[in-house]
Amino acid sequence: QVQLVESGGGLVQAGGSLKLSCAASGRSFSRSTMGWFRQAPGKEREFVATIAWTGSSIIYADSVKGRFAISRDNARNAVYLQMNDLKPEDTANYYCAADRVGPSQFTSGYKYWGQGTQVTVSS
Repeated sequence: QVQLVESGGGLVQAGGSLKLSCAASGRSFSRSTMGWFRQAPGKEREFVATIAWTGSSIIYADSVKGRFAISRDNARNAVYLQMNDLKPEDTANYYCAADRVGPSQFTSGYKYWGQGTQVTVSS
């Protein structure tokens, strides 16, 4: 069992940066693949980034490649999403997700989800 709590969202101007954090509890975190997804109003939840439990495999959505960076600290039971050069289209509720299987770009690949943190980018 893994419990996830996101933080770090907020309001930022276009071109700005934010760093999201996801605090995890539970014995399985260090062996879990972690992912970030986002959902804008009226849209489906979409993949942002994922990182394997070793940190050796990282995948990004094309829309954020080169601007976002996912990382994890297994000693602190945390995963992070550094977001740079933010754009209004990045506005969404951002969710942290976890599972014991390998990195996935699909919501069905994750069993555990946080409640989300809102990111709003003004133009």
